[in-house]
Amino acid sequence: MQTNQRSQTAQQVKGMAGEDEALIYLQQHGLSLVERNFRCKGGEIDLVMLDGSVVVFIEVRKRGSIRYGGAAASVTSAKQAKLITAAHVFLRRYAAMPACRFDVIAIDAEKLSWLKNAIEA
Repeated sequence: MQTNQRSQTAQQVKGMAGEDEALIYLQQHGLSLVERNFRCKGGEIDLVMLDGSVVVFIEVRKRGSIRYGGAAASVTSAKQAKLITAAHVFLRRYAAMPACRFDVIAIDAEKLSWLKNAIEA
């Protein structure tokens, strides 16, 4: 049987599982999905969601342990800059600038942490 999808690496499969876990968690906390894996030339945003009328750009990081600083620490300043660039591209679709924020879902081993307003733009 042939498939049109490219094979995913083990790291990509883990990343998608982390995004799935984060999406379910955030939906259970009242957020609604706008777009998943928004990509543009400047970067990628894992999840774009609405928290009421606020557009929330969410970076999901999953690590097996907290060695080397854990999941939250892996959102470097370079990654933050790419998220901000991608968010600017995403926001071009709005006639008026909505309220927005950047959150991080950090999953270390089996512990999920939701860091609201984790990145300043």
